[in-house]
Amino acid sequence: MTTLDALAGTMVLGALLERLREASGSYALVAHWTQGEFHHDVVLRLDDPPEGLAPVLVVATNCNGGIKEVLAFPEVPTRGALWKHRCPGNPEFAGVLPPVLGQARTVHWFDPCELLRPDARSELRPEHRRRQRGGGWEPIA
Repeated sequence: MTTLDALAGTMVLGALLERLREASGSYALVAHWTQGEFHHDVVLRLDDPPEGLAPVLVVATNCNGGIKEVLAFPEVPTRGALWKHRCPGNPEFAGVLPPVLGQARTVHWFDPCELLRPDARSELRPEHRRRQRGGGWEPIA
């Protein structure tokens, strides 16, 4: 089992962060992006990545912190490039993704493009939400 698989196998974000702290000592939270109501990307930079891990990880979770996917990169990707990679047919996403150095998926994973469809499910009433760029729903502030 690779280190990336072991991190994804923790199944929840809190446990993954604890395992990272044990393995590398420290990390920096670079970004937290949401796309729709049910997808989160947590971007982490490892100060001293242990052998087998890249310096940048993107941890995709559901709204409950359940890990769907862990991606490894040599540098921080842009949000648009990450989503263009996931949903190449969506013209609202743009950018060039750095090389994907590793990927691990869990049983929580499903095609994230499903969350971006106009008929995607929402827990927000129509009068309290708006479409997010690229798709998915966000609350009206």
